[in-house]
Amino acid sequence: MDSDRTTPATQADPIDTLPPTFRWGVATSSYQIEGAVAEDGRTPSIWDTFCRVPGAVAGGDTGDVACDHYHRMPQDVALIADLGLDTYRFSVAWPRVQPGGRGPANPAGLAFYDRLVDELLGRGVDPWVTLYHWDLPQELEDAGGWPVRDTAYRFADYAELVFAALGDRVKTWTTLNEPWCSAMLGYAYGDHAPGRRSLGDGIAAAHHLLLGHGLAVQRLRAAAPGPVELGITVNLATADPATDSPADRDAARAADGLGNRLYLDPLVHGRYPEDVVDDLARQGVRIPVEEGDLAVISTPFDVLGVNYYFGQLFSGVDEQGRDRDDDGRPVQRVVRRDLPRTAMDWEIVPDSFTELLVRLSRDYPGVPLVITENGAAFDDRPDADGFVADDDRVAYLAEHLRAVARARSAGADVRGYFAWSLLDNFEWAYGYDKRFGIIRVDYDTQRRTPKRSALWYRDTVRRVRGQR
Repeated sequence: MDSDRTTPATQADPIDTLPPTFRWGVATSSYQIEGAVAEDGRTPSIWDTFCRVPGAVAGGDTGDVACDHYHRMPQDVALIADLGLDTYRFSVAWPRVQPGGRGPANPAGLAFYDRLVDELLGRGVDPWVTLYHWDLPQELEDAGGWPVRDTAYRFADYAELVFAALGDRVKTWTTLNEPWCSAMLGYAYGDHAPGRRSLGDGIAAAHHLLLGHGLAVQRLRAAAPGPVELGITVNLATADPATDSPADRDAARAADGLGNRLYLDPLVHGRYPEDVVDDLARQGVRIPVEEGDLAVISTPFDVLGVNYYFGQLFSGVDEQGRDRDDDGRPVQRVVRRDLPRTAMDWEIVPDSFTELLVRLSRDYPGVPLVITENGAAFDDRPDADGFVADDDRVAYLAEHLRAVARARSAGADVRGYFAWSLLDNFEWAYGYDKRFGIIRVDYDTQRRTPKRSALWYRDTVRRVRGQR
C-alpha cells in the first residue's frame, strides 16, 4: 500500500484520545461478498429468490458472484492484516452451513468458515461472527419466515451448530444484524427480501427476531467452553423534532419508538415501550408476545453493536399542513436539511452520532457499545490504476471517529469501531450501484485496490496506537 497517498492528520485530533484497548476493525456480510451461491451444498436464501423478482434490485443484480470472497478469502484476510486492524466482523450464511434451515450442519459449508477463522487468527486478527445478516434459508420463508414463531427456534438451533464448530476459537458473537431492517424493510415495507408489505408481519417478525436472539444467547452461554462475548447489533438513528410544536415532537417520539426503543427496551429492560404498543394498537397491530418471551429476550448479553449512518428530523404535518394522512393516521414526515449527503442521499450528521451514543449509555446503562458499522457510499472515480482518491469518505470516517471520541469523553462506554465496509459489494436493493468499501473491487476482474480511505484508516490506527 502506498503511504504517499494518505492524508496527514493533525496531532490535536480527538481521535487520539481513544484508549489502547479500543478495538479497530472492518465489517462485511456473507451474501454481499461471498458469491458461490450454489457451491458445496448451499441452498437458496430469501435474497437469492428476491434478486430474481423483476424490478426488485437495481440492474437486475444478484449476489451470485458478488466479490467472489468464497474463493478469494485468504487474499481478503491479508488485506485486513495489512491495514493493521485487530478485528474482522463477518457473517455466516445460514443456508451454507444448514441447507434448508433445518437438520444437521453441512460439513463443506462449515469448512469455509473454519478456514476463515484459522486464516484470521494466523494473521493476528480476531474473528467477530455475526450469525444472521439477512440471508434466511428460503425453505424457512416458505414455512412462514420470521413472522412465524417457529423461525426463532430454528435460528437458535442453527446458532448452536455454528458455535459447536467455531466456539473453541471465536470469542465474540453477534446474534442478529439490524433486526429493524429484517423486519420492517423485509416484511412491512417490501424494499428488501422477502418483499412482503404488511405492518402486522413486520412487527411479528421483529418480535420473533428478538426471541431468536434471546434463545441463541441462552444456548451459546450454556455451551461455551470458556469466556465468551455475546451480543446483538442494532441500526440506530436520532429522531429529533423539526420544531418544538406538539405535532413535531410526537412524530419524533413515534419514529424513535418504532426505530430504536422497540428493540432496545425489550433487550435491556425486558419490556416493550407502552407508547409504541399503543401506537401499533391504533393501527390494528399487536406484538405477539407469549408468556416468558420478554424474560428470554432480555437475557443478559455482553456487547451492543451499534450501526449508525445518519440522524433525521421529523415533522407531524405534511407539506400541505395536514396532521393526518389519507388513511387518518398521524403524519410522520422526514424533514430534509441543507446538509452534505452521501450517494445514498443520507444526511451527514456526525454530531447526531455523539448524541446517540451518549443517550444509549444514559438510557441503557451497563451495556458496553461497539460501533459495528459506520461508513458511507460515494460516487467513487478510480484513476487508470484503479486507485480511488476518496477524500469525501476519508472526511466522513474522520468526523464520525471524532464523534465517537467526543461521546466517550461525555461518558459513553464505546469500546470499538468497525468501518463499513472492507470491500465494495452487493448493496442489497441497490445492487452494485453503491460503493461503501474502503477497498475498491473491480467487479469484472475482481481486482482489489485499497482506496485513500483504507490508507488513512491504516495510518490513523497506527498513529493512535503509537501514542501509547
